[in-house]
Amino acid sequence: MSIRPVLSADQSKPTLEGAGVHLHRAFGFHDPKAYDPFLLFDDFRNDDPRLSEKGFPWHPHRGIETITYVLAGEVEHEDSLGNKGRLGAGDIQWMTAGSGIMHQEMPHANTKGQMHGFQLWANLPRDLKMTAPNYQDVPSVEIPVIEEDDGSKVRVIVGNFWGRSGPVDGIAADPLYLDVSVPAGVTKTLPVDTRRQAFAYVFEGAGAFADAAAPQGVLLEKEVMGQEVNIRDLSGNRTVIRFGAGDDVRVQAGPEGVRFLLVAGAPIREPVAWHGPIVMNTKDELRQAMSDLRNGTFIRPAH
Repeated sequence: MSIRPVLSADQSKPTLEGAGVHLHRAFGFHDPKAYDPFLLFDDFRNDDPRLSEKGFPWHPHRGIETITYVLAGEVEHEDSLGNKGRLGAGDIQWMTAGSGIMHQEMPHANTKGQMHGFQLWANLPRDLKMTAPNYQDVPSVEIPVIEEDDGSKVRVIVGNFWGRSGPVDGIAADPLYLDVSVPAGVTKTLPVDTRRQAFAYVFEGAGAFADAAAPQGVLLEKEVMGQEVNIRDLSGNRTVIRFGAGDDVRVQAGPEGVRFLLVAGAPIREPVAWHGPIVMNTKDELRQAMSDLRNGTFIRPAH
């Protein structure tokens, strides 16, 4: 057994997206090799409805899959193929854009004014870039929950974990997508296939993602009183942790416990040509996508 080392631990950055949704971006639009097969990860979390209500009006996607996981509030969605629905707290949607789709997503806060969800983009390999679009909408009640004697809890959204299988299947990256909660002071070791790249995203509490005897944290570069210094810190709220190779991810929860997403997928290792919500392999394919948008042939007829 080998514990995966922490390659980086970074804070997600405040970003405006859609028609003016305030969110935090953990990664995206930089080096696509770093998280391959994943391209982008956004945390849209607000306690003020005005910061998310303008939503994500009609926009195109091609060549990728988008994964939306809602924790609080609702997301109403609609697309150019006539699909529509509403994701509630705990629900997930896995959308394969494939050859092309136009859709919109409109967040709605709950009665407390809260809206919280995540969106992950996964790349498609060359031979599936132009596949037919597809949806998998999964209600919260269908997601298995594993509860351990030490109080740890794992929601298995995608993949196989500790003998349970998530309800989303047939995904190109053959991913693992878990929602993990670990109580204060508990150390947990989570198996991850050695052939997959993996990252964690902390959204409650804090923990040390390292093979340490005490939750002293990993060495991070941070700004303190205007100076860049190296300090040991627990990985806390809105931190994305990228792991190196190994069999397992180990975390020791801090004094308030920790809750995080653990995501892993098989790298595609193909060229990436990327323009906004369209991700292809070559610049010529991007130009063709832009031409299709202009001349009205972006949406392919169903066969």
